[in-house]
Amino acid sequence: MSNIIVLVKQVPDTNARIVVSGDRVDLSAVKKVMSPYDEFAVETALQHREAVGGEVTAITVGDSGADKVLKDAKAIGVDHIVRIDCSESLDSNALQSILAATVSELGAHAVYCGKSAADTGAGSTGPGLAERLGWASVSNSINVSFGEQLTVVTPSSGGNARLSVPLPAVVSCDKGDMKVRKPNVKGIMQAKKAKVDVRSVDIPASSVTVVAHSMPPAKPAGKSYDGGAAAAEVARLLRDEANVI
Repeated sequence: MSNIIVLVKQVPDTNARIVVSGDRVDLSAVKKVMSPYDEFAVETALQHREAVGGEVTAITVGDSGADKVLKDAKAIGVDHIVRIDCSESLDSNALQSILAATVSELGAHAVYCGKSAADTGAGSTGPGLAERLGWASVSNSINVSFGEQLTVVTPSSGGNARLSVPLPAVVSCDKGDMKVRKPNVKGIMQAKKAKVDVRSVDIPASSVTVVAHSMPPAKPAGKSYDGGAAAAEVARLLRDEANVI
């Protein structure tokens, strides 16, 4: 029976207005949601279970506030939900280390995650986890077929590449043409009653820390030109300032 793991992360709503207070982003009034690419990872993990059997476990790292993203995954259809208890801010090395320890403890055959998190955009979790586990890894998956090994489709120059990936493997998921299922009433009710398996692990020290947050500089005011007489000036600006021609 396949033991399938999907990694999910709670991030600020991508439509939220971000405010910097002092030298830190103020998220106190910002709605938290599952990172959008993680939704494709959950869907892929559920399709894997439906194809070959087994169980799907959703894992996140965070404090009790992160239970919501696990309950969201449970409502969609995962079997088990696990939170690695941590209230610290972790760099990629520390995060991947504790994920690798937990995945090894659970004895997984495949791990799915989003291609990148909406808050950091680093895209390093999948490849970094695979490196620590010594597993096969493929990123930016837009379609997966399941069996004794995985057949993964990823974007490539001029089209798509179809890859055969041996198990165990870590797959980072992109959107493609996948339609993500939505929770039904039964799933939502089951999620409310579901118990989160909270696990404690040794948290390695982070070697990278955030010094400060700041908003990007304001964009300069735009320029407008009317009439054919301005064409030469517009062309010059596009060439010399915008570097687009």
